[in-house]
Amino acid sequence: MRSGQWKDKSGYTYGLHGTPTTFTLEARLAEIEGGSYCLLAPSGLAAIAMVDFALLKTGDDVLLPDNVYAPNRELGRWLSNDFGISARYYDPLVGAGIAELIQPNTKLIWTEAPGSVSMEVPDLPAICQAAHDKGVLVALDNTWSAGLALRGFDLGVDIIMQALTKYQSGGSDVLMGALITRERALNERLALAHMRLGMGVSADDAYLVLRGLPSMKLRFDAHDASARKVAAWLKTRPEVTRVLHPALADCPGHATWQRDFSGAAGLFSFVFDARYSEQQTDRFVDSLALFGIGYSWGGANSLVMPYRIGAMRQGWPDAGTLVRLNIGLEDTADLIADLERAFATL
Repeated sequence: MRSGQWKDKSGYTYGLHGTPTTFTLEARLAEIEGGSYCLLAPSGLAAIAMVDFALLKTGDDVLLPDNVYAPNRELGRWLSNDFGISARYYDPLVGAGIAELIQPNTKLIWTEAPGSVSMEVPDLPAICQAAHDKGVLVALDNTWSAGLALRGFDLGVDIIMQALTKYQSGGSDVLMGALITRERALNERLALAHMRLGMGVSADDAYLVLRGLPSMKLRFDAHDASARKVAAWLKTRPEVTRVLHPALADCPGHATWQRDFSGAAGLFSFVFDARYSEQQTDRFVDSLALFGIGYSWGGANSLVMPYRIGAMRQGWPDAGTLVRLNIGLEDTADLIADLERAFATL
């Protein structure tokens, strides 16, 4: 008992610090990402908060992309209002230009590839190079690619966050997050926050994610193939002005996606023509039979979610309603037929 150390996982000391089941899951997740260390959290947002509280203190500064996951934006607002940590937002396509935004007190840059609503793909190598030149750490929300289609560490990222709620579990029945690193000292800083915040997951939930991992690549590829077909079909629709899928040539950051990614997820967005009111696009959403209304994604069931994107993004160019789709594992032709029926209700 006296010789066991929770920090290096040399012994089982306390449930929050890990069990045989959670250690196994952490090791497998680290291997998938090409990392060396992993820490589990009760949700993706909990993992994001753990990074912020581990690395930031009063007087520090953090940069977040303007298309960041909305709860991460809200966390940034909280840090600014209550903790004296400035949170500033940058154009997700800024690339090497982020160097001009880095201040002497900037300690962390968050990235998201792509943004989970507006789908811009950032130039991670350029951002990481600019950050590291000034001693700043870079964290990546890599949930969209599940660690399968984007090798974040190879592009220079220091910390990778995964919301295991999505493709890793695949069953839409568990909440969990993970932080993966390569550097021992950085992992130890995160582990101290993990301990102090009481971030633990149950063995049963860890088992559910472990159960999903062997089929994850097959499921991810199926989501990818179906989503590309649906996205290509949506581009032919007169009701739609833009389809925001990174694999499409006109999606912002497509060239970066083509360079850095080996695949795409089942999540993408499209924008209605501005002639359709919110009431009409809501009717479209309500008319879908195979798509449930839901914020989360990565499971077998297709989902739809409308967004008031103009209120979320500075200078958003489109006046029409943005709708995000999670393409599940249903038959692709059935999904397209469902969308076609809903378009008829406009």
